[in-house]
Amino acid sequence: MGGREVVVTAAEVLTSVAEDLDGFSAALREGRSGVRATRDEAGPEARTPAAAWLGGFDVRGWAERRVDPATAGRLVRVTGRAALPGRTGACVSAAAVRGLSGADLDETGLVVAGNNLNLSYQAEAARRFEARPASLRPSHALTHLDTDVIGVVSEATGVRGEGWQAGAASASGTVAVVLASRMIAAGVLRRCLVVAPLCELSDAELRSFQASGAMAGSDSSDPARLCRPFDVSREGFVYGQGAAAVLLEDGDVAAARGAKPMARIAGHGQRLDGRRGTRPDPAGQVAALRTALDGAGVSPREVDYVNAHGTGSVVGDEAEAHALTEVFGARPLVNSTKPLIGHCMGAAGLLEIVATLLQMRDGFVHPNPNLDVPLDPAPTLAGRAAVPAVIGTAVSNSVAFSGINCAVVLRAPR
Repeated sequence: MGGREVVVTAAEVLTSVAEDLDGFSAALREGRSGVRATRDEAGPEARTPAAAWLGGFDVRGWAERRVDPATAGRLVRVTGRAALPGRTGACVSAAAVRGLSGADLDETGLVVAGNNLNLSYQAEAARRFEARPASLRPSHALTHLDTDVIGVVSEATGVRGEGWQAGAASASGTVAVVLASRMIAAGVLRRCLVVAPLCELSDAELRSFQASGAMAGSDSSDPARLCRPFDVSREGFVYGQGAAAVLLEDGDVAAARGAKPMARIAGHGQRLDGRRGTRPDPAGQVAALRTALDGAGVSPREVDYVNAHGTGSVVGDEAEAHALTEVFGARPLVNSTKPLIGHCMGAAGLLEIVATLLQMRDGFVHPNPNLDVPLDPAPTLAGRAAVPAVIGTAVSNSVAFSGINCAVVLRAPR
């Protein structure tokens, strides 16, 4: 990947299993799932008996635990009328930029990952408006927009550089990292905050995923076992709620301020299948993966670990298994983080990049806890317990409806 070196110097998460990096790493190592039975998070018409619900999130409570009083007060004030995506995005972002000065923030760009973020908020606003039009707040003109997250995060953090939104469905988080990396490598930005806010689905979207056969849920007696990537008995994905943020910097800029990189963004690839729909094409994934490896200047045999998209989809997992096998053969260990935190939609790719960073940092590969009988053919899948691993080079792979494929290569710091 030509141009300046791009490094990751900070990361933050908010998930159903943890709200900080060390807690997230521990949950990954244990193979602990945040998937649980649905209580009042969705109505019966959603037909979603279980999900990795965030549950109990409150900006004030989170801020009191995670940031200094001044930042906490600003978060509460700025997010007061924001929808849940804006609130979660602001929190992880504020935590991710804690080490930056005001001058640093003036030069920091922002890329928000995801599209159709506020669907539950919009559905509720429409219901209230139909019942009582006078109940509509003037602030709805701003809150219903995905781009409200840009404003909320910018005000909450002080970030004032370029601001963008990257909408690529389930690949949004990974695509956002690619866009930020390109701007830094080209010298357009010195650093960039990438944030993937929680993507909230309304009952209509949840029901549509169930009706289409994309979502698991025929037997919810053991919710943690519902998501079964690459297993012959898989039946679909499980919805998850989560948010993540990473800070990317020019390597020289990071070194000058004494920041210790977590990893380098060594390469990336993004390719389209060239067709509309939900059925993935292994050829598009192969092309994206090989482009990422070529950009990083590494061969497939040098890759130690792959974090797969791995939703548990009947069709999707088979396509991805073919693509990973064609590109990597049997060399790297492969797992999926979605059985633990669910499919977090637009935030999925960024949460999985953070999961990859933590496994590199802490020297392990987390389990595929629901893997009983693997697909055949399939790559070399991690088993049902974590294993120690020295990960020098890793790949995070993402796939989205409408034929969007994206992969990022991460390498250990020099």
